[in-house]
Amino acid sequence: MSAKTKRSEHRSGNLLICGGRIIDPSQGIDAVGDLFISEGKVAWLSVQKAKPLPDNYYVIEAMGMVVCPGFIDLHCHLRQPGFEEKETIATGTRAAAKGGFTTVCCMPNTNPPVDKAAIVEYIKSIAAKEGMVRVLPIGCITKGREGSELADFGELSVSGAVAFSDDGSPVTDSSIMRRALEYSQESGLPIIDHCEGLAFSQDGVMNEGSLATRLGLKGIPAAAEESMVARDIRLARLAGGRLHIAHVSTAGSVELIRNAKEEGISITAEVTPHHLTLTEEAVVGYNTNAKVNPPLRTAEDVEALVAGLKEGVLDAIATDHAPHTAKDKDCDFTTAAFGISGFETALGSLMGLVHRRKLDLVTLISKLTIEPASILRRTDLGTLKPGAVADVVIFDPDAEWVVNPEQFVSKGKNTPLSGAVLKGKVMATLYGGEIVYKDEGVGLEPASKKKIGVKGG
Repeated sequence: MSAKTKRSEHRSGNLLICGGRIIDPSQGIDAVGDLFISEGKVAWLSVQKAKPLPDNYYVIEAMGMVVCPGFIDLHCHLRQPGFEEKETIATGTRAAAKGGFTTVCCMPNTNPPVDKAAIVEYIKSIAAKEGMVRVLPIGCITKGREGSELADFGELSVSGAVAFSDDGSPVTDSSIMRRALEYSQESGLPIIDHCEGLAFSQDGVMNEGSLATRLGLKGIPAAAEESMVARDIRLARLAGGRLHIAHVSTAGSVELIRNAKEEGISITAEVTPHHLTLTEEAVVGYNTNAKVNPPLRTAEDVEALVAGLKEGVLDAIATDHAPHTAKDKDCDFTTAAFGISGFETALGSLMGLVHRRKLDLVTLISKLTIEPASILRRTDLGTLKPGAVADVVIFDPDAEWVVNPEQFVSKGKNTPLSGAVLKGKVMATLYGGEIVYKDEGVGLEPASKKKIGVKGG
């Protein structure tokens, strides 16, 4: 079965995932054991002794694989409504499932923007009919994402918006941003800011520095991001509320966020797989698939981002999945669209940090599961606790594969990783106990056809 299948051969019945390395940071678990799922929920997990099993169940043998909560993405672009030629909720969530993501938060820079309850309801309706995983809409901070008037936060939150952002555009008016933060203090929903000082970044297409000069491209300095991060921190100090910084890319931003947290300001932050693993050197050759906003930065910035992740300064990893058509990227670098299609390469690229001993596996999984769930204040997600919804990913940490964008499920084939050999591959994804993606190398059989040795039995 591939991710193109709408629903799986296994629905929400009884399923035993046996012999895998179960990692659940929410419970401090990292041990070989078995996970049993019944009627869409985690029934039990055993790392010490066998548990009772019913007469009928299916089995996935996960020896040599990691079993953990399904990944949660705080920041992606599903493009629907308005830009269905780039992606749809159906194709985007299939790509998410293939990447191990069971919950995705979609940004509101659609057409029309998500500034009214009707648009939130539309997204939820399409996701319920056509989606493969959970879709949580993010509403606009300002009407039309134009930055001049606050959207109706009350209306949006009642309809199901889980946060507010004008992503793709910064909130340049400080008084508007202050009022948004004041509202978040009441609602408890985070304000996610795309931190970009437009006076610094205007017409920029890559990181400012000697490489941009050599390539003859207009640069975007670190100050473009850091100036807005600093402003937002000052406003959060003044207004309170919940501030979340999107796609952090510079060492200076990490330091600003670290200091704000030490001061006790309510701030969280995310970082993308591409900013953790790639540098501005990916642009060499005018590779438009490496054009992203904020831009890929220096090796020193990457080192600071990884360190910030390990220290807890950066709370979550979010893909900023930004699919585009071939036409959007098959042009000169200056006019090419910003963005990387990231769902399907996220785990493989991030596992490079683990294999190079830059980041430990438990921390990586925590940043993809329980910590983004905490930002959303969703205690029902990012965990394998008994009774929790059975959102699970099974991956082989050592499986090597070659990135071929033509095999992407996403409509967006725009990745700078084309041809790269990655080590770490999603083998199966379960959403609510249902298999929504399964690699051909994973078997699924009725227990009656196998002799199962449950750990401790």
